[in-house]
Amino acid sequence: MLEELGIQTLLELHDQIIDQEDGYWVKIEAWRVPISRGIPHGVRYSLTLHEPFGKRILGYDNAHSVKLPGRFNFVGSRLPYDHRHGHASERPVPYEFRDAHQLLADFFREVDRVLIEIRRP
Repeated sequence: MLEELGIQTLLELHDQIIDQEDGYWVKIEAWRVPISRGIPHGVRYSLTLHEPFGKRILGYDNAHSVKLPGRFNFVGSRLPYDHRHGHASERPVPYEFRDAHQLLADFFREVDRVLIEIRRP
């Protein structure tokens, strides 16, 4: 029940743009999709932090699978879809989706960390 409430919260935030001051902003997209091996929770999402000129500087999403570091043989392995994008030069990192409330908490915690780092003199 609590898990479904988290999913509903995430879905209700779809298309929200949240000002983070100094021109930085967060965009949230989330919609239901059929449950699949890649998306077992049935929600496609994209949570992104953008700089003043619009470039994404942080993102959590499940739009595609990501290659696990050091894994060359994918036969029989499940590639994670939930992942985090950092700086443009970084490779996506798998994210362990537990529930939507935790996803939102983890994302906004990381937004705060990134913005503190950027604004540090």
